[in-house]
Amino acid sequence: MIKGDMLKTRMKRVADRGDHAVQRLAEIEASIADLSNEDLLDLADIFKAEPRSTIGDMAFVEMARRNISL
Repeated sequence: MIKGDMLKTRMKRVADRGDHAVQRLAEIEASIADLSNEDLLDLADIFKAEPRSTIGDMAFVEMARRNISL
């Protein structure tokens, strides 16, 4: 029974870690959406290198939504 309890504990820990990662990603996306246009352009400029990073992609998606560009 101890082995089964350990497995349940591990599975819960892995699920909690995934939930936390999803929450943090949502917070990052919300932070980017809350930036002023100038700050968003600065962020996009920092992360514009190709291949573009995930943060760069998020910034450029938000810029497209606002119809602004570098």
